[in-house]
Amino acid sequence: MPTGPKGEKRPADVIGNAVKVMRILTGEETEEFPADDGKNKAAQELGRKGGTARAAKMTSERRAEIAKNAAESRWKK
Repeated sequence: MPTGPKGEKRPADVIGNAVKVMRILTGEETEEFPADDGKNKAAQELGRKGGTARAAKMTSERRAEIAKNAAESRWKK
């Protein structure tokens, strides 16, 4: 049986999966996620702080350059 992004079990066929999603959306079933996703919470928080600090010390020209390079690489694919 296939698994979802957090390891939950999903129906293998397309119709069964569509029915399960419909039942979750209408409230007939509840979607259960594992309590622990296996990631270190402290490391996640430090990662968020690092990204914010990096963006704060970058100049607007450098941010524009990075955005331009990212857009060019997306269009090359």
